[in-house]
Amino acid sequence: MSDLSLPATNIVAAELSTVRDFIRYAVSRFNRAGLVHGHGAVTAYDEAAFIVLETLKLPVDQLEPYFDAKLIPAERLALAEIIHQRVTTRKPAAYLTKRTYIQGVPFYVDDRVIVPRSFIGELLFGELFGGEQDFTLVDDVTDVEKVLDLCTGSGCLAILAASIFPLADVDAVDLSPDALEVAKINVADHGLEERVKLFHGDLFKPLKGKKYDLIISNPPYVDKEAMDNLPPEYQAEPRMALVGGDDDGMAIVHRILKEAPKYLNAEGGLLVEVGTGRAALEEAYPDAEFLWLETEHSFGEVFWITREQLLEL
Repeated sequence: MSDLSLPATNIVAAELSTVRDFIRYAVSRFNRAGLVHGHGAVTAYDEAAFIVLETLKLPVDQLEPYFDAKLIPAERLALAEIIHQRVTTRKPAAYLTKRTYIQGVPFYVDDRVIVPRSFIGELLFGELFGGEQDFTLVDDVTDVEKVLDLCTGSGCLAILAASIFPLADVDAVDLSPDALEVAKINVADHGLEERVKLFHGDLFKPLKGKKYDLIISNPPYVDKEAMDNLPPEYQAEPRMALVGGDDDGMAIVHRILKEAPKYLNAEGGLLVEVGTGRAALEEAYPDAEFLWLETEHSFGEVFWITREQLLEL
């Protein structure tokens, strides 16, 4: 007797015919399996649409024109297989499609890096950098000439920074040689080999003597206990890119705060994502002037602090 909860992909491919069919089917499979969504999509529907459109090499932001398009047999089989893989492996969709997007910008990803989802990407594209509102962190993006991305992973934030700051050279550092291989792919895909330089090493160690106008970082900040309790989708990601220490997960953030002033220009600043670490940092630095920033889906997960303020810690 066949297992109706996991129908053979060839049967699914034969029964379904349109984009709409496969999105409906994927949502049902994802909900039935209790999948966790958080790697670029927040609902089963959003992830289903992403997987279907990306697998078909269609624009991921243009579903309506293709909703009732009929698919050829090879396309139907490819979709049936990738939906089945998502359910049975519990790997993030981005690993299966080898693609993710931040602010509409595409990036290559695989299981050598975490799936990019930093709130810093949204902040870089917002009014805080070169915007027209009264309060900004950087008034004129052309004034920024040197940017550093610590714990760069796939290189996505370094690449976005190169886009936002058109005259800046960007250095990007990671401790993982595997992650830097992925970052190398993305830097080449975006034609930024002359402006984005990749460094292998532990935080600031490969950067002796360098100074920056802006340092950004989405470092590991998950504590070991929380890491052990994460769902399979997150457990599929490289552990070293997530775990920030056994206690509160802030060990690497403490190091960044301590060392950053030596690498910042006089008017420079530091932008760091810390997840749920705000309370731990405020307890550790009760007099620090952290500016906690808001994004569409977060508040208090990213802070800004200037070099002058860092020197007072």
